[in-house]
Amino acid sequence: MTDPTLRVRDLDETELLARIVPLLPSGEGIDVGPGDDAAVVRAADGRFVVTTDVLVERRHFRREWSTGYDVGHRAAVQNLADVAAMGARPTSMVVSLVMPDDLPVQWVTDFARGLADAAPPAVVVGGDLSGGDVVMVSVTVHGDLEGRAPVLRSGARPGDVLAHAGTLGASAAGLDLLTTGAASPDDGAPGVSNARSPFVAAFLRPECPVAAGPAAARAGASAMLDVSDGLLRDAGRLALASGADLDLSEGALMLDVTALVPAAVEVAMATDDPDGAGRARTWVLSGGEDHGLLATFPAAAADRGLPDGFRVIGDVSTPGAAGPRVLLDGEEPEVATGWDHFRP
Repeated sequence: MTDPTLRVRDLDETELLARIVPLLPSGEGIDVGPGDDAAVVRAADGRFVVTTDVLVERRHFRREWSTGYDVGHRAAVQNLADVAAMGARPTSMVVSLVMPDDLPVQWVTDFARGLADAAPPAVVVGGDLSGGDVVMVSVTVHGDLEGRAPVLRSGARPGDVLAHAGTLGASAAGLDLLTTGAASPDDGAPGVSNARSPFVAAFLRPECPVAAGPAAARAGASAMLDVSDGLLRDAGRLALASGADLDLSEGALMLDVTALVPAAVEVAMATDDPDGAGRARTWVLSGGEDHGLLATFPAAAADRGLPDGFRVIGDVSTPGAAGPRVLLDGEEPEVATGWDHFRP
């Protein structure tokens, strides 16, 4: 256990790295890992998938809510999801961390542990440390297509089925529980079990079914993307890229709505808002940061059986005069579409 009074300013960069690097995962496929000017990673396919994301304190997380472990976990998952959504297997990860000098060293080592626990199958091969006024995290993940074509957003065709793997709305439910005071961050701590804990944990440490991405590619998925900004918004991106309508089934989504009712009841009690069912439905349709995978499959592939974790939630059809749209049982949804980084 690190001395809780020890701050980043009490160590130099070499000493801080000596505490972080041993906590990070290692693995095969890496010729040169942390310690040199750059890493050397094998690309057996001859190509590699690459994605990057950033987390900014007070924009994407609050330190009064999120531990270092939570932030490390979240930083890894949101990038692993993007690689998986291309149908690739994550292989390596580069991490940069900006931090104020009064940040506890324990927070930094917890960050490394959260990153390590979420990272497999990717290996952390390097990164950078810097000082700044707030905590900022940048993660870049590489992936291996293993000889397959990438699964793009633009491949959905009329007649395909629309399927989803992962959770919908759980992270948004956790955020509402915290912002309304219906729950505390302690409710989401590892090992805590109560009516609020699954949702708070889903917000603090979202999970992506990473293995489902390559499995979908092997099963013939025609299009796929990571649902990070809400089901309606991200489905809209897939519809636009593919030039097709996506029609979601309200009945298929009721399973997700029902799972969120306990959280909706807690928020309703805290806010005197009786519309718990409506709130749960909005979380499912518009809530972000669940990092599930939305994919389309040709009907023949679906008939052979979808990969583990996927279930049908709609279908793909020819767009009308209004152009590519996302529909809900054939109608325009009446709820907000989801998160926009520049219009929160």
